[in-house]
Amino acid sequence: MTTVARRGVCLVISAPSGAGKSTIANALRAGDSSLVHSVSVTTRAPRPGEKEGVHYHFRTMEQFRDMAAAGELLEWAEVFGRGYGTPRAPVEAALAAGRDMVFDIDWQGHRLLRDALPDDVVSLFVLPPSMKELDRRLRSRASDAESEIDKRMGAALAEISHWSEFDHVIINAELDRAVREAQAILVAARLKTKRQHGLAALMTEYEAHRPT
Repeated sequence: MTTVARRGVCLVISAPSGAGKSTIANALRAGDSSLVHSVSVTTRAPRPGEKEGVHYHFRTMEQFRDMAAAGELLEWAEVFGRGYGTPRAPVEAALAAGRDMVFDIDWQGHRLLRDALPDDVVSLFVLPPSMKELDRRLRSRASDAESEIDKRMGAALAEISHWSEFDHVIINAELDRAVREAQAILVAARLKTKRQHGLAALMTEYEAHRPT
């Protein structure tokens, strides 16, 4: 089988909480062993069982801010006093080697990642089938107070308002179908002409067989 060298893809999946972005991202990784997992940087303390460099890169807030200032993070944010970010070096190395990565991050992370890698990001926004169904999913996940559920629904609406910034949108009414649609988007991104930089060499090979 002929293979053509290509540059990798960053597939960014965003969605409001409860719409299924992490489930879809994990299903893609489970079904394709060639996908590279991006290990994020965080300033929070390790939880039981978490290992440095496997689950997260654990850093102090000072180290985290130094990394951000030095341009070592593709996207980053400080949320509730904790820092989270994506290291630049391993992502760029994976893309150069033709490896693909899947990110499940919010719309702000998507903006930053697209700004940093404008030619490498393909984005997907996942919508719930309805707000009523999203409300049901959020209530089934935790025994939060009514005020907390209302807060989560408000945050979900704010997240959904950014849907038009994404390349693709799917509605996660049925998980298996949503995963198949996400897989199709990833395959299409891999096959874009400009991404397959080895095509020029293949065309040269074809030309060598042109009848004289």
